[in-house]
Amino acid sequence: MSFNDDLITEFRENKGVVGGMFEGAKLLLLISKGAKSGVERITPLVYSMDGDKYVIAASKGGADTHPDWYYNLIANPDVQIEVGENKFDVVATEVDEPTRRKLYDSHAEENPGFKEYESKTKRLIPIFTLKIKN
Repeated sequence: MSFNDDLITEFRENKGVVGGMFEGAKLLLLISKGAKSGVERITPLVYSMDGDKYVIAASKGGADTHPDWYYNLIANPDVQIEVGENKFDVVATEVDEPTRRKLYDSHAEENPGFKEYESKTKRLIPIFTLKIKN
């Protein structure tokens, strides 16, 4: 099993609570469709909140390329998330400047590793909001 597979299992077995490097972090599972394959993909991600919207950063640890899930959300913005024991249908929206900057800074304030990610890459790290469908 991969690191993500182990993390997903731990998340689901412990109602969204995990240990290790993500202990104490707000973590969700993003369930998206592969942009090319259409296959369901599950990605654990750190999140923050902006009002009633979940905020995620396509940081890929500061890599110079976007994570695969970025392309999945662009192709198929209607996704699901798991937060704790709850599952929600959400719509993912990539945020433009200057809101992207504001949300990234807020996200990085809560999760300091994201400050380092931004300094490691020349690309602009995309921010998405995830709004629960009514």
